Amino acid sequence: MINQGLAYLQWLLDHKADFEKLVEQHFASIYDSPTVTWGGKIVNKIKIDWDSPRVICIAETYNKFDIATADLIPINIELLRYRVYDDNILYVEPENYQKVKISTFGIVQKAKKEKEGQDKLQKTYSVDDHLKNTTEKIKTLYLKLREKIISIDESIKEEPKKLYIAYKLATNFVDVEIRSKDIKIFLNVRSGQLNDPTNLARDLTKPKPIGHWGNGDYEIKLGNENQLDEAFEFIKQSYNLNK
Repeated sequence: MINQGLAYLQWLLDHKADFEKLVEQHFASIYDSPTVTWGGKIVNKIKIDWDSPRVICIAETYNKFDIATADLIPINIELLRYRVYDDNILYVEPENYQKVKISTFGIVQKAKKEKEGQDKLQKTYSVDDHLKNTTEKIKTLYLKLREKIISIDESIKEEPKKLYIAYKLATNFVDVEIRSKDIKIFLNVRSGQLNDPTNLARDLTKPKPIGHWGNGDYEIKLGNENQLDEAFEFIKQSYNLNK
């Protein structure tokens, strides 16, 4: 299955133009318009982030060779395990495994030399990359928010992407976009499912859908520490809905 997934990835990268056209047609059908509003602006072309393609495999079981292969191949392969229970309940969870650390200096140096001047299939990002262009105030605010999110569950994974930082179990429950003057929090909650008596969260589907980078239909702007606890309560709602 892993080999098949890699073959699909190779095909996709060889047909980028075809895929981009399909995405544009899909968005046009959703918005019932040849153009799309994205971040408050009208755009004529949807941009695909080709920097970090992923392969996601879903299976009932994995053996040690599958896990070792996914760990060592230099692209991001996510292994998800599923179980089917009575009453048509499908349960999906990430396959837990420890990353293999190769410390042999010669192997690492050889690999670096071989890759010099070559394009990488995937670019990797870090939290520090997202903190480069913001203020000390926002950095401090984000680190406090991050500590709260990670403390919810020891199984939570932090995955820095190109445009946001994802926090997930089997799927993202909150995405954080760090900006120069504030933090955008995207809650992976469908419109109408969030308990928000104070109307702090913005429903991105009303009055008409607004494009955004993170997952879900709700956005919260966090600009100071006074809003931190309230924003965190919404994040916990999204966690409970997605766990």
